[in-house]
Amino acid sequence: MSQQVVSSLFLRNFFLKTPVSVASPRRQRRHTLPASEFRNLTPQDAISVFEIEREAFVSVSGECPLTLEEVLGFLGQCPELSLGWFEEGQLVAFIIGSGWDKERLAQEAMSAHVADTSTVHIHVLSVHRHCRQQGKGSVLLWRYLQHLRCLPGLRRALLVCEEFLVPFYRKAGFKEKGPSAIAVGSLTFTEMEYPLGGLAFARRNSGC
Repeated sequence: MSQQVVSSLFLRNFFLKTPVSVASPRRQRRHTLPASEFRNLTPQDAISVFEIEREAFVSVSGECPLTLEEVLGFLGQCPELSLGWFEEGQLVAFIIGSGWDKERLAQEAMSAHVADTSTVHIHVLSVHRHCRQQGKGSVLLWRYLQHLRCLPGLRRALLVCEEFLVPFYRKAGFKEKGPSAIAVGSLTFTEMEYPLGGLAFARRNSGC
């Protein structure tokens, strides 16, 4: 699988706000950041990613899904399996995934990336504390799944989540595979799967 940052129909700049400035187009291009933009993450985004993740998870479970070193590793090895939502240049939500090569997720999947496989392991979806309860998580997850459909060879996405998050992912189209073998401290998880179809399906239905 290519490690280059990729672009697709679903990663083009997405504008939510109507500019109120009447400055010339040249001046707007020079000084105005996109109101809302979706793109793959890079190692340069790692600090912002980790700060959002740490605030979101440590206060709830005391554990971060990914350490800063793991974030840097995944964004260096497989940036095409990540997606960030930026508003006026600031990261407000993100998803990080990696490749996996077995039917079910195992404990080692938490820190591993296996290249050139048909399965994506979604490690974390997180939204900045000031942007929660606005539906951003659902929007970002939908865009991420459409983006994965445009990547050659991918057939499914796997994740593990706590029981209270099962309805959220079920609504997005994930199906439960049963209790997960993964545990973090005293936390237990449910494993869920999302079928991505194939490249032909993606091209026919997503405009790739």
